[in-house]
Amino acid sequence: MTKVIGLISDTHGLIRPEALQALQGSEVIIHAGDVGRPDVLGHLMAIAPVVAVRGNVDSGAWAASLPMTEKLTFGGHELHVLHIITDLAIDPKAAGISAVIYGHSHKPLIEETDGVLYINPGSAGPRRFRLPVTVGRLTIEDGRLKPQLIELAV
Repeated sequence: MTKVIGLISDTHGLIRPEALQALQGSEVIIHAGDVGRPDVLGHLMAIAPVVAVRGNVDSGAWAASLPMTEKLTFGGHELHVLHIITDLAIDPKAAGISAVIYGHSHKPLIEETDGVLYINPGSAGPRRFRLPVTVGRLTIEDGRLKPQLIELAV
C-alpha cells in the first residue's frame, strides 16, 4: 500500500496555487515552519490533515500553539520535523528516526546520512535569491521511503 506525505516549508504567509496543486493527493501534509500566517494552514487543511512546526518568523497567538518539533509515525516510519536543522537535539539514528524534515535555508535538499533521510522541501513562499520555489513529496511504497522535490512553475 502506497502512502503519500506532502512536504512544504517557508511559505512566509504566501500560499501559491501551484503549491496547493502539487500537494493534491497527499494523505498528510507536513509544514516545516515559517508558516507566516494562520490562513496558510487552513488552505493546506483543505487538502489533508496538517502537521506543522513553528519557524523563526512565526509569532503571535496563532503561532504559540505550534510546537518547535514534532514526531510522527506514518507508514511504519518515524518522522522528526523541525524548522532549523542545527536545532536538532536528538541522534536520529539512535532514536529510530527514518527521516528528518526541516526548512529554514530555503534550499531544497535530499540526503541520507547513517541510514537517516534528511529532507528540506525548500521554500514555497516568496522567492529568495536565485533559489527555486519548491515543495516535496515523501512516498512510502513497499515499506521504503521515496523522497521527491517538486519545482513549481512560478
